[in-house]
Amino acid sequence: MPLRFTFRQLEYFLAVGEAGSIAKAADQVNVSPPSISASIVQLETEFGLQLFVRKHSQGLSLTPGGRVFMNEVAKLLASADALHDLAGNISEKVRGPLSIGCLMTFAQLVMSPLRRKFESAYPEVRVRQCERNQGQLFQMLRRGEIDVALTYDLELTQEMSFESLMKVPAYAMLPHGHKFADKPVITTEELADEPMVLLDLPYSREYFLSAFQNKGLRPHIAERTSDIAMMRSMVGNGFGYGIANMRPLNALSPDGKPLVFVPLTSDFRALTMGLALPASDHRTQTIQAFIDCCRLFIKDQGVFGAEPLTG
Repeated sequence: MPLRFTFRQLEYFLAVGEAGSIAKAADQVNVSPPSISASIVQLETEFGLQLFVRKHSQGLSLTPGGRVFMNEVAKLLASADALHDLAGNISEKVRGPLSIGCLMTFAQLVMSPLRRKFESAYPEVRVRQCERNQGQLFQMLRRGEIDVALTYDLELTQEMSFESLMKVPAYAMLPHGHKFADKPVITTEELADEPMVLLDLPYSREYFLSAFQNKGLRPHIAERTSDIAMMRSMVGNGFGYGIANMRPLNALSPDGKPLVFVPLTSDFRALTMGLALPASDHRTQTIQAFIDCCRLFIKDQGVFGAEPLTG
């Protein structure tokens, strides 16, 4: 019996199931919302299943049957992707799908130019990207939802391998005119009583606080946010200082307020930015090409004045 659905329709369904919204899925896969809606309807008709519950104000929710169906679709698409990997290895070509996760705190600084460089060099690769916090990236790696994560060396486990790319020191982010703005370096003792705008994300939060705790200090957390742009805005508007490991290309908050970045002492260990992957003895041609592209990108760009690391 001929199939009356396509792998592309399954990909659209999976994107909607993960995003919970046709509009968000359309942005991710670069297809119009009506095309995705039509694909979902065709799949529901073909299989005689209601895959989603439509909620006008809240997007779409998977039905119990839709969730089971999505798990099987994910497995099927992963098997199909493996054929691309096999063909690429046999032909020694870089091709097929590549799913990249990026840490949300620096994705806006790195991901777009890096992806453009990679796709220009390897046009036969279909890249899919997402931005998440560290905990979410690790979960996605374990579940096989992404192939590689561009992130920091925070709380890595034995089931992961890590390709180091560059060292990124810690900075105090201060509003213009702050009393510490002209200092060459700042200590945790000096910051302890100052109001802090904490970037409140899993693993990042613990890293920022650990330098104070290791010295028996308690920072004065005045504000919390899970959004790096909001942290920069609050610092620029005088709500407190922030801590960051990457300096933006321009020292301005999102609303145009000037920011000052002062290095912190070694109490805050420098982090290593790199690529986390599932631990494996085998890497596809596409994965290795992406690793090599990342190294070249950082070397050529001199990203954030950080120290590139050789592989």
